[in-house]
Amino acid sequence: MNQKTNDELKRLVEQAVAGDKASLETVILSVQDLVFNLSLRMLGTFPDAEDATQDILLKIMTHLSSFRGDSAFSTWVFSIATNHLKNYKKHMFAKFPLSFEFYGDDIKNGKIDDVPDLTQNVEASILAEELKLSCTNVMLQCLDAESRCIFILGTMFQVDSRIAGDILGITPEAYRQRLSRIRSKMADFLKEYCGEYGQGTCRCAKRVNYAIQNHRISPDQLDFTTAAPSEAMLEVKKAMEEIDDLSQHFSFCKTYRSPESLKEFVTKFLDGTSFSVIRNA
Repeated sequence: MNQKTNDELKRLVEQAVAGDKASLETVILSVQDLVFNLSLRMLGTFPDAEDATQDILLKIMTHLSSFRGDSAFSTWVFSIATNHLKNYKKHMFAKFPLSFEFYGDDIKNGKIDDVPDLTQNVEASILAEELKLSCTNVMLQCLDAESRCIFILGTMFQVDSRIAGDILGITPEAYRQRLSRIRSKMADFLKEYCGEYGQGTCRCAKRVNYAIQNHRISPDQLDFTTAAPSEAMLEVKKAMEEIDDLSQHFSFCKTYRSPESLKEFVTKFLDGTSFSVIRNA
């Protein structure tokens, strides 16, 4: 789907609020990938991101009449999504929180050579890529929710510091300072432990079987390597990679096409009786 300008989206929102179902569907589908990618970074796994995205899209639909056009529509969506995700407690890592200390210890002391071949004849390079992409998402869970949100908005989405400050309720200066500290912390960790992007000993190819044994990846469910980057998000990735030298540590933060089931969820919802609730909200 082609990206819409803010003026186009504002007009579509007005039509949607007036009861035009096609306009509402267009508006929701235009931000679906954005919401899903934010949710995936914040929560770490595809199933949790899909569940949270459904919740957020429903919030957007039911509160659409409150969008006044004073800011970009994407900014308004970011505000709703980040507020929801910072307080989201139903995801796996809310129950089993991570830390950089735990992650580093596992890299140093995990018994990776004691595991049999569990690849199920899936090509090793594919599994290594799946582990790399999964690892970078899970690594974000070592940050607290606020820091994770700052890092994602600043590094992946390149949200302007004034806008990000408004979204998070902090000053632009505080946002920039915290973003710099968080990015440095992530870079330091990668430099110390990661052999893919730093000088560490960890190599994804060597840890594939260990990761399968510990249910971190599964040969029969390759979520990350099968979710190709969406066309609408490729420019975001390109811009992210050009921030500065430090950002190159994070150039592996790919964007993903949201699951087809999300589009089906939106379409089914709008085709049902629930649309009348949204229209009258």
